[in-house]
Amino acid sequence: MSIVIKFFVAPDAEAAAAVAEGGPDGVFESLTFGNFDVEEALIEWEGIITGRSFEEVLDDDVPETVVDPDDGEGPLVLAVSGTLRDALCTAVEHRLVEVSRLWVAERAADGEVFDPEIAVWILSGLADLARAVREGDENLYCWVAQNGHGHR
Repeated sequence: MSIVIKFFVAPDAEAAAAVAEGGPDGVFESLTFGNFDVEEALIEWEGIITGRSFEEVLDDDVPETVVDPDDGEGPLVLAVSGTLRDALCTAVEHRLVEVSRLWVAERAADGEVFDPEIAVWILSGLADLARAVREGDENLYCWVAQNGHGHR
C-alpha cells in the first residue's frame, strides 16, 4: 500500500481541515514524503526528543486529529504538537541526526527497515518547516492519504 504524507504550514486547524479532500498542494507550502506510519512516527519523534515514553506522549493525545472525514479510509489531517514543533525549531543538525538514528533503530526493532539518510532528510525538512512556523502565527500539520486517495 502506498501512503502519501505531506507536512504543511497553515494558519489554524480550520484552514488545515479545509484541504483534507484534495491535499495542501497549491494552497500551503508543503513537504512530501511517503510510505511510513506518520502517526506512530510523530509520537516516536516527540518521545525521542523529549525523553518521554511512547505511552506518555500518546496519553497527551498526540498527534491530534484535525479531521478524518472517512474514518481512516480517506485522507486525514493531523496537527503536529507544539512540543515537537518547538523542539524541531531549536534542534541543531547533529541533534536531528541523532534523533533520526534512534528512530531508525526503533523501526528496526519492530522489523521495519528505514534508510537512515531518508530519516535525516525527513526530520531536517520538518525542522525547516517548523522554523518557518515559528516566525509567524501558523501551525504545522500533516495530510495523509493512502493509495492516492484525495488526488484529483
